[in-house]
Amino acid sequence: MKKSDFYFELPEELIAQEPIPERDRSRLLVLGRNTGAIEHRKFYDIIDYLNEGDCLVLNNSRVLPARLYGIKDETGAKVEFLLLNNRGSDVWECIAGPGKRAKEGNMFTFGNGEMRGEVIEVLENGNRLVKFTYDGIFLERLEQIGEMPLPHYITHRLEDKERYQTVYAKLNGSAAAPTAGLHYTPELLEKIKAKGVKIAYITLHVGIGTFRPVKTENIEDHNMHFEHYTISPEAASLINETKKNGGRIICNGTTCCRTLESACDENGFVQSCSRETNIFIYPGYKFKCIDALITNFHLPESTLIMLVSAFCGRENTLNAYKVAVENRYRFFSFGDAMFIY
Repeated sequence: MKKSDFYFELPEELIAQEPIPERDRSRLLVLGRNTGAIEHRKFYDIIDYLNEGDCLVLNNSRVLPARLYGIKDETGAKVEFLLLNNRGSDVWECIAGPGKRAKEGNMFTFGNGEMRGEVIEVLENGNRLVKFTYDGIFLERLEQIGEMPLPHYITHRLEDKERYQTVYAKLNGSAAAPTAGLHYTPELLEKIKAKGVKIAYITLHVGIGTFRPVKTENIEDHNMHFEHYTISPEAASLINETKKNGGRIICNGTTCCRTLESACDENGFVQSCSRETNIFIYPGYKFKCIDALITNFHLPESTLIMLVSAFCGRENTLNAYKVAVENRYRFFSFGDAMFIY
């Protein structure tokens, strides 16, 4: 298939620049994957589509405020660092920009001196290894001086960092939010549990590769980035018991979908594990585990719209996106949601 098969026109003003005041009052487009039928609801109506005995799967990864601005010792130049991977011993692999200002041996000061960093190596891919020094606990310093690594299409400054976290975020490690989870409130989650719906928390740490476009025209030639995921014994048990009892597995977000489809056997049963996945799901893929998907609206020609197209068909997907544009839905990270069943 061609990358251009997943293109759609999106007016720029429909790209949500900030979250709405109340998380669960975003709009919800409901799509029947077999019929193509569409309904327009609010996200808090999601409870009407969940049944007793279903299992809702949520990604509890927490986003690191991983964007740091350093001042170069020698020149006073400002350089942006985006933390990617913790290499241990306070060394992080980072993207630095502009890179020409971050050469091996260069020293930087962050915040008001709360943290220092030295570029100790320039990698073949252009990323930098940076050794940080600080007083206290690294994550506390990062919360103090770091900024959320918002996608490039969000140009507004985020005043409240917690609005780029789900209310159930727990384990630090993501470079981007699992945005389909931003719509939940604690109250809505309690209502869902009270209806008899099980909630399984898994972890997939979203990598910066989630922002990288598909550059090959033949999508089969695209190489996906690796992301680390963990499924606990408790989560695996909840998911497998639901399947045995005839309930549905409702994946909240493409991250949960990719995790379960990576960890399941041919019958859709998952095992407790901690691994990496680079699974690429596009039309023709046979789903083994999930029965329904909650997701935001994704970029044209992205791997995420390809995943959605694999689940409910390319024509259904592009028609739903066309309807969403016509009805002025809000798109991308801070935008509205879809429920596909």
